[in-house]
Amino acid sequence: MNKVSEKQVAEKLLQVQAVKLSPAQPFTWASGWKSPIYCDNRKILSFPYVRDYIKSELCNLVFETFPEAAVIAGVATAGIPHGALVADQLKLPFIYVRSKPKEHGMGNQIEGVLQAGQQVVVIEDLISTGKSSLEAVQAIRAAGGEVIGMVSIFNYGFDIAVKAFEAAGVPFHSLSNYTAMIALAEEKGIVSADEIATLQAWRSAPDQWGR
Repeated sequence: MNKVSEKQVAEKLLQVQAVKLSPAQPFTWASGWKSPIYCDNRKILSFPYVRDYIKSELCNLVFETFPEAAVIAGVATAGIPHGALVADQLKLPFIYVRSKPKEHGMGNQIEGVLQAGQQVVVIEDLISTGKSSLEAVQAIRAAGGEVIGMVSIFNYGFDIAVKAFEAAGVPFHSLSNYTAMIALAEEKGIVSADEIATLQAWRSAPDQWGR
């Protein structure tokens, strides 16, 4: 993605309040990390024009970077609707990956039809540490699929994620990212210079910040 596109997507996320910045009153993530930013891309689904825009941008990114894709996979839960929209637009088969195998019925972790050797592009709403994203990749590989890459709406740009994806051999691309979001917030006067420094300090050591 180019810088202009990253900023345009960031603007859409702010517009529908999918991203909230609150350096003074940080959020607490499920991991226990304190964070001055909260990203909830499920909000996009409630705004048809923004939803359509994000769908088109995701489709363009998949088509340009992974033209050989044969299957689109969504990661549960927030990656499922966006993945389904992309698969529908590109007229490709769709599967989704649960966080763990279902505890009843067939006990599936992957829902849908995946043939051994098929080239899969995984759709995520958000990449933070990369842990849950790469667990989905592992499940697809275990089922015989070939993961050729991952595409997400937003990416925090943590070093831990970059290293994890490199180690797993999974190229990934995002429509927008933390750097673009902070640059836009500064440009629009949403955050002060002091708050920008706080936001940048958090990104460099998110596990230690606020303690």
